[in-house]
Amino acid sequence: MAKKINSKKKTQRNQTKVKAALPPQPKEKLYGQIAIEENRLERFENRTLVRRYTIEFTCPEFTCVCPRSGFPDFATVYIRYVPDQYCVELKSLKLYINSFRDKHVFHEDVTNVILQDLIDLLDPHEIDVVGDFTVRGNIKTVITAKHAK
Repeated sequence: MAKKINSKKKTQRNQTKVKAALPPQPKEKLYGQIAIEENRLERFENRTLVRRYTIEFTCPEFTCVCPRSGFPDFATVYIRYVPDQYCVELKSLKLYINSFRDKHVFHEDVTNVILQDLIDLLDPHEIDVVGDFTVRGNIKTVITAKHAK
């Protein structure tokens, strides 16, 4: 009986040490948080109109929040498009993708929202967005959304 009590006290002490070791959290928003909150997708003119070509992006650290459970969802988002008059500016895309980390959104919706926002910005010849979500509850989810002119 005494061993169980001592074991419980040791666990409580270890948990206290972990909490005490965390650095104090900043009271003001950091510049990265502000940049993500103020994000705006940007484009630039496609300078190679003589041929069609494909641009591909892989976003391996995508996160959002499940609207039912509140648990984080993790994914790799793949974006592939054939530009027409415009291309997406990379830093703006990075901030845009990171803006989903605190949004409560279903896998199907987020994939289609990203697709539609890029269609609205770029009006590409073709575009595919794939949300390859990490296994949750023993189920792997991959959402593919496509558009072509």
